[in-house]
Amino acid sequence: MRTVSGMVRVLVEFLVLWGSSALAIIVLDRILGGITLDPSGFAPIPTLPAALALSLVFGLFNAALWPVMMRLMSWIGPVLLFVGVFVAGGLLMLLTLYLVPLASVDRWQDAFFLAALLSLFTSVVSGAIASRSDIAYRVMQVRRQRFRLRRHRVLADALPGLLCIQIDGLGYDVLRRAIADGVTPGLAKLVRETHRLMPWQTDWSSQTGATQLGVLHGSNHNVPAFRWYDKTTGHISVFSNPADNEQRELERSDIPGLLASDGASRGNLFTGGAHDNVLVVSRMRGARLGGGAGYRDYFADPASALRTVIRMVAELQREIRQSLRQKRKDIRPRVPRGGLYPFVRAFATVLATDVAAAAVVGDLIKGRSAVYLDLIGYDEVSHHSGISRPETLAVLTKLDDVVEMLLAVVAQADRPYRVVVLSDHGQSQGATFLQRYGETLGQLVIRLESTRESDAVRHRPGSDLSPRPGAEGRGYAAASVHSPAAGEEAHTSTGEPIVLGSGNLGLIYFPDLPGRADIHAIEAAHPGLLTGLREHHGIGFLLVAAPGGSVVLGPHGQVDLTTGEVTGDDPLAVMGDDALAKVRRTDTFDNVADIMVGGAYWTDTDEVAAFEEQVGSHGGMGGPQSTPFLIYPADLPAPPAPLHGAEMVHKVLVGWRDHSTGPHTAETRRDTATRGGNLGRARPRG
Repeated sequence: MRTVSGMVRVLVEFLVLWGSSALAIIVLDRILGGITLDPSGFAPIPTLPAALALSLVFGLFNAALWPVMMRLMSWIGPVLLFVGVFVAGGLLMLLTLYLVPLASVDRWQDAFFLAALLSLFTSVVSGAIASRSDIAYRVMQVRRQRFRLRRHRVLADALPGLLCIQIDGLGYDVLRRAIADGVTPGLAKLVRETHRLMPWQTDWSSQTGATQLGVLHGSNHNVPAFRWYDKTTGHISVFSNPADNEQRELERSDIPGLLASDGASRGNLFTGGAHDNVLVVSRMRGARLGGGAGYRDYFADPASALRTVIRMVAELQREIRQSLRQKRKDIRPRVPRGGLYPFVRAFATVLATDVAAAAVVGDLIKGRSAVYLDLIGYDEVSHHSGISRPETLAVLTKLDDVVEMLLAVVAQADRPYRVVVLSDHGQSQGATFLQRYGETLGQLVIRLESTRESDAVRHRPGSDLSPRPGAEGRGYAAASVHSPAAGEEAHTSTGEPIVLGSGNLGLIYFPDLPGRADIHAIEAAHPGLLTGLREHHGIGFLLVAAPGGSVVLGPHGQVDLTTGEVTGDDPLAVMGDDALAKVRRTDTFDNVADIMVGGAYWTDTDEVAAFEEQVGSHGGMGGPQSTPFLIYPADLPAPPAPLHGAEMVHKVLVGWRDHSTGPHTAETRRDTATRGGNLGRARPRG
């Protein structure tokens, strides 16, 4: 009966789409003067037979030839692919008009417009068949993909799979407020009915690279920041560079990744051991673009391509309008939002989200054992707009819709799934270091090297490699289109100090000093530098090596890292109870900077001063940036509390992935993983 009803639904859907497409052709025939449908003896609508024939043949060509054309175009990036989508559609329409002699063409350009508008209209109608929600649109795609992927599906009595959805950059406290205010109704329903919400603590390097390396590969050792310098090779590693990420994975090849067994990585920096990757930075080099980027499979559906194009255009105008509003109302703090950023935002919030989420839909239909998805839109917008401002929360609501859509797909999947929603870090807000003090961290270092240096020397270029606004998202977008800009920060010449910034975490290296320079070597080569840095109002503490063990220096005190003994005021007191443990761990890394700079944190305003030009920032310690969240099914074993570090999160997820609920039947296991359509069996929580 289920098969018969499914066939009936498919037939009804086909007839509705066919008829509506034919009516659309009739309307477009009147609008586009270059195409004229041949009339017939059908009195009410003389051009209806011709329209029906054209829509049927064009639809068949789309189904048969479009995937082949997309495979031929898979080597190009998404920007050119957008153009290719329209060209391919137009060519198919010209072929249809040639083979079906029921219309005359005066202007060939109109065939391309007819194909684009007809595909867009079909997309809209497809969504309306189920409802107007994006959830229903994607669930309808599930029905369409079932037939194509039926050979890959697993048996319904398989053990529950694990779906991890990462909302990049969303802090625990911001999420709790969003749940209370109705910003994220989908996540609110999970937390209130079937799942549990808890915070966890990042490592000192509170950023996606360190977290995903630890969560997906089980180790983030030797990762001091988003970007760091290796004195032995003279190389600057950055997590938006595919080659660097590939090297990080090779260094951990002896550790089984979270996704190593029939897993899929979607929208991440790393594979997690998965062989099936879409928009994964470590697989975006050279010939791997077609598979690693994953655009081909998504754009194989012309309706999806057009939906994404329209939404990207809408996002561009939305960003421009919101940026002008910030300036007009003089909302502070704020950072410049021009240049390429509107396109980076459209990539992060629309293109990357659509492509990665569509890939996950296919994974769930196939019955993958483990899937990890990163939704990067909130993180990118909060960098420029603020962590909880209206426009940022609007993006969060859209991501909540994506989560709801995936939950609806899981409810229709043959395999039961346990769904975990988590973030990799939070964000802390505040005016930037440059805005507060009129100079970057790199310029401060140069100025403090000698009080006799001129302004020209103080501001000489090349000493400060702190990135421009949106560098993280820009680097990710550049990597996804195989742009050389993805590795633009990868190399630098030695000589003067190298200053890097990751949020309010700064790294200062002296290439001319061998090994890790200790406090005496730094003072001898750069007298007064350490004193000037530790007394600066925008700096909270410094980590430097010393002959008897490393020390943490603050404005009015210091901490012996070995013994934990505090002299004077404890500079780590405002950074959290685990601050000393985080600093101690980083101190053991091979690539720890000669001077690790912890930016100031003001507890009264809950603000930091980022060394990057970002309103919301992360990478160091201080405020909500170090406290992401974890939402997990209440029937799974509870994680240790408190939960510290990405490597521990990896162990928890591996335990959940391999957790067996016992010798249940297929129906019992489905109920365990998807009770009530909310993915996680639990008693209602009051």
